Amino acid sequence: MRPLEDYLVIDFSQFLSGPSASLRLADMGARVIKIERLGVGDICRTLYTSNLIMNGESSVFHAINRNKESFEVDLKSEEDCEMVRELLKKADVMIHNFRPGVMERLGFDYPAVSALNPAIVYGEISGYGTNGEWKNKPGQDLLLQSVTGLTSLTGNADSGPVAMGLSIVDMLAGAHLAQGILACLYRKAVKNEGGFVQVSMMESAYDFQFETITTFMNDGGSLPERSKQNNANAYLGAPYGIYQTENGYLALAMGSIPQLGNLLGCEQLEEYIEVSEAFDKRDEIKGILASHLLTQTTEKWLSKLEPADIWCSDVLNWNALMAHDGFKVLNMIQEVQMIDGYRYETTRCPIRIDGELLTSPKGSPKLGQDNEKIIKEFITHTTVNA
Repeated sequence: MRPLEDYLVIDFSQFLSGPSASLRLADMGARVIKIERLGVGDICRTLYTSNLIMNGESSVFHAINRNKESFEVDLKSEEDCEMVRELLKKADVMIHNFRPGVMERLGFDYPAVSALNPAIVYGEISGYGTNGEWKNKPGQDLLLQSVTGLTSLTGNADSGPVAMGLSIVDMLAGAHLAQGILACLYRKAVKNEGGFVQVSMMESAYDFQFETITTFMNDGGSLPERSKQNNANAYLGAPYGIYQTENGYLALAMGSIPQLGNLLGCEQLEEYIEVSEAFDKRDEIKGILASHLLTQTTEKWLSKLEPADIWCSDVLNWNALMAHDGFKVLNMIQEVQMIDGYRYETTRCPIRIDGELLTSPKGSPKLGQDNEKIIKEFITHTTVNA
């Protein structure tokens, strides 16, 4: 059995942050029932993040909602709300990521739900917290990256703010919510007590920067300075960065500049013997290194650096990565199937428990596909329209 077998999660959330938390719980064995709006469902079903439509819906919906059930309801209908309340009475966990005030208006805020089920673990994600003048701003990933300083850390010094190429704040908030829920589930198992777990995307974005923010707060308020070229971390000196070679790219982490110069056959680099120069003369060193690395292939440089235990790597795209034995051995890809027979490949849970991979063949749900089963199983005394 998986650790969360027999746990029931009622998930009102949509988009990415909340569903990423319930996906992780589902991977660990929990039964996750998505509460979806009548006729529309999770907005992510039609929020296309690329021009790829899979089985009539968004690829991101299929990626993040596999292994779940769909219960389609009209939360403006008292009859449907009563069915949801019946589910919540039997649930171990409830999740939502609506803006502050929405669940209160619907009657599914924490006080209302805990009155129905005192032992429930109630988890919520907001964009900016539940207080203050920003609380009603849209909790969208790019906006949170921009307002929390994340965009000032990526890219070169003259490139302006640069966003990450992933919805990183959504994923971090989802991970933090899952962590809080798991902690409360442990307490529930020991003491039979419920709990109220609150996460904001803004706080998750700040926590993500704990190293850099700590440095900033203890450095007289001096803002981080990205290097002018090959920047990969504003607080790390040369050679830290990604460099173009004769036929591709090479990533270099921290290391001795003179040792690097000796291994690469670059006499100019051997002159930088003071450790402080790696930062004080960062752009100067990186310029020399960038020019020198263009003269040979990535494979040639790796053959010199890897035997000397220099922290370096090839830079791969997804085609090259997935063809590599280092990727294949992990079995990171699984095939799942929807109720209508549609099959697609996606990633598996990255966690192993007792040496076992956490995989499931169950794909994402069609809108409302589980209504009949859920009503029959859970709604024992509610009149339902045909």
